[in-house]
Amino acid sequence: MATEQPKDILGEINGFVARIHALDPHAPAGTELTVRVDGRESRLMLSEPVAQALRLALQDYHDPRDQGYCDHCGGPRLDENFQCRDCGGLNGVFGQMLAERAFGYVEPESLPPAPDGGGRHSRQDS
Repeated sequence: MATEQPKDILGEINGFVARIHALDPHAPAGTELTVRVDGRESRLMLSEPVAQALRLALQDYHDPRDQGYCDHCGGPRLDENFQCRDCGGLNGVFGQMLAERAFGYVEPESLPPAPDGGGRHSRQDS
C-alpha cells in the first residue's frame, strides 16, 4: 500500500507554523527549527505555542497501520488481522478467537440449571 507523499513538505510545515502562530501572533519566538528536504532548507522560528502544537501533533499522531505490539515477541508489526509479522503469533481477543477456530476449538457444553433449592452460593430469601 503506497502512501501519497506531500508534494511540498516544507510548505506543509510552514503552513502548520503559520496557522498556529496566527492564533497568538505576539508570543515571542524561542525555538529555531531547521528542516532540509532534497537540498531545500527552511529555517523557522517557533513561538512556545507553535512548538507545543508541533510536539502534540507528533505525539498524538497514530499511523493507521499501527496495530500495537505482539503479545508473544513484543514486536511492533501486527497486521490488520492482529497476526505478528515477526513471530506469526495471533494477538488479543480477536487473535485468540481466530486461533481457536483455526485449531478446531469446541466450546464446552453449558452447565445444567441449578437445582430448585439453589446451590451453596445462591441467595436464600428469609
